[in-house]
Amino acid sequence: MKIGIAGIGAVGSAVARALARGEIPGCELAAIAARDDRRASQFISSLSRSVPRRSLDNLAQDCDIVLEALPPAMFEFVALPTLAAGKTLIAMSASQLLGRDDLIELGQKTGGRIIIPSGAMLGLDALKAVAVGNILDVSIVTRKPPVSLLTAPYILRRGIDLSGIMEAVCILKGSVTEIAREFPANVNVAAAVSLAGLGPDRTSMEIWADPNLTVNTHAVRVQSDSSDFTVSIQNRPSDENPATGRITSQSVIAYLRQLNSVIRIGT
Repeated sequence: MKIGIAGIGAVGSAVARALARGEIPGCELAAIAARDDRRASQFISSLSRSVPRRSLDNLAQDCDIVLEALPPAMFEFVALPTLAAGKTLIAMSASQLLGRDDLIELGQKTGGRIIIPSGAMLGLDALKAVAVGNILDVSIVTRKPPVSLLTAPYILRRGIDLSGIMEAVCILKGSVTEIAREFPANVNVAAAVSLAGLGPDRTSMEIWADPNLTVNTHAVRVQSDSSDFTVSIQNRPSDENPATGRITSQSVIAYLRQLNSVIRIGT
């Protein structure tokens, strides 16, 4: 499998290095694309092998699978050409898939596929299983250290001062659809949960700023006709970017490794 990496932030760089080191059997790093040409060139020169640099819109031409690991505003520049070429898109910006039936229809026409890794969330296997039956309710509560929300457009636009808070504050609550409009860069976990279950309009969400935390936490509660469960996770930050959990890139590596594995565990 030829893998292309779009974006060399915390996720893209970690996956690219694993591929370059030969740590994912059956997969090779075919090309890299990034917003910043100079930074992309510097990153490629740091790898253990030479890798071509491509533009975002033609990355898919060299690859079987494209990992989208970009800021949400850049998602379109990779998603559309990848699916139009009939290739597989690994979408880290899951929030950008909400309400995008056109991308699913495009994939159906061309043979393209969209993969959303579990990323910073656990329990998606169980959620997909209970979705075979009848799900009654799904809710997710995300708590973040205030520093990770200081530059969010919603916080800046509303003039919310989080610098000196002494106790947890609920910033916003509503459906995943509603919160994704205000926090597109902070709801990828919730977007994945909603797409696996009841959908973004029927999945409720709360975002909290909690000064007692040093890591992002997510808690999901599910009620269904087959089982009820609650899962929670505290994610340690990656070395490259404290706003991105280390497990996020590891989930992509785990997905790629299972492509050619003799045994596959979990749905």
